[in-house]
Amino acid sequence: MTVISWIILGLLAGAIAKFLLPGRDPGGLVGTTLIGVAGAFVGGWISARWLDHPISKDFYDGATWAAAIGGSLVLLIAYRILFGNSRD
Repeated sequence: MTVISWIILGLLAGAIAKFLLPGRDPGGLVGTTLIGVAGAFVGGWISARWLDHPISKDFYDGATWAAAIGGSLVLLIAYRILFGNSRD
């Protein structure tokens, strides 16, 4: 997959993570989208590095999507913990 594919996957993974973890985010839509893109990269890296599951070159691979969504969820939770009260 190319970098553009990972960015598109990250945008979709961020939207899915936001759907799975509703509520107000400190960064709004833009922040959540950027977290989704970063989460896709982090999830893919963790999957390849420590889970011994190399990233597939296929955009529709379920494990790649799970890694991207999982990375997005982890970063979204960490972001809410660190900056959760900034929009009150």
